Amino acid sequence: MKKILSVVGARPNFMKVAPIHRAFGAYSETWEHHIVHTGQHYDAAMSDAFFRDLDMPHPSWFLGVGSGSHAEQTARVMTGFEQVCAEAKPDYVIVVGDVNSTIACALVSVKLGIRTAHVEAGLRSFDRMMPEEINRIATDAIVDDLFVTEASGMAHLQHDGVDPSRIHFVGNTMIDSLLYALPKSEKSTIHVDLGLQPGNYALVTMHRPSNVDDPVQLRMIVDVLSTVASDMPMVFPVHPRTRKNLQNLGIEVPANVHMIDPVGYVDFLALMRLAAFVLTDSGGIQEETTALGVPCITSRTTTERPVTVEIGTNVLVEPTRSGILQAVAMIRSGGMRAGQVPPLWDGHAADRIAAVITAHYS
Repeated sequence: MKKILSVVGARPNFMKVAPIHRAFGAYSETWEHHIVHTGQHYDAAMSDAFFRDLDMPHPSWFLGVGSGSHAEQTARVMTGFEQVCAEAKPDYVIVVGDVNSTIACALVSVKLGIRTAHVEAGLRSFDRMMPEEINRIATDAIVDDLFVTEASGMAHLQHDGVDPSRIHFVGNTMIDSLLYALPKSEKSTIHVDLGLQPGNYALVTMHRPSNVDDPVQLRMIVDVLSTVASDMPMVFPVHPRTRKNLQNLGIEVPANVHMIDPVGYVDFLALMRLAAFVLTDSGGIQEETTALGVPCITSRTTTERPVTVEIGTNVLVEPTRSGILQAVAMIRSGGMRAGQVPPLWDGHAADRIAAVITAHYS
């Protein structure tokens, strides 16, 4: 039996790997699938919630690398994952997304001669100020197999001269997890717990350095939230990075913005699917809201997920007070067009990945 390792490092990776683990269950006579958690982002309570919400097994290896500079974190992941590969002797490695663990583990496995795949390949923001963009470009340049979520990814990889036989348009495993967890989210009590009326509140997430590390920008965002919250409730699950900056800068968030700690995947999905709209700078939330048909305002200058803007429910706005408030006004006046779900975002992307890998390399 051959052994395959899938790597998770940060919260979005859990949603991408959970359906892959389930999909390989159909090939249990061929593959022994294991999860490696680098601990790049780690909170014991939140990790346990994700394992439970997504029906994931606990990882076979946990590296516990923690936070640090990009160089420190990447180096610690590489050192730890090299030891895992020496012990596990995998035949195949899967990395997902665009975090430091993605490129770190890809570098290790490729240099060890282990066939390696990148799930969510080909996405590009064309903004090299984003560390994630460097991770995406570098990972795609070295891996063997590239699994693509949307048509733009195909175009970018073809433009880069990647052998077409190595590119596979399979859909989006993030949406596999969303559809899998949707029935659970319908039983969530979080709306009652927070005193929210479905469809009559906005959901906010902000964590990117460009939005939360700049004191002027962060104060502007808080001011925008206060303005919007004067007309409708706003729920703000606060990322640890954002909370730390708010505290260090002495920025007070008005009481009409409901600041809460990060919540598990099922509860967050419940909040997202019944929100009037979502304001975010996240990548994955642009995809999830498109799949749910929920209006999304992305406060960024670029997006690596253009299909969410082209046919989905996502609107990309300049991260300014006027840009965000104009988008909010458009959505609240009913001016947002109805979106479509992109091709192959049907809940079976992981099944296609497992089938491709098994057919080609088992």
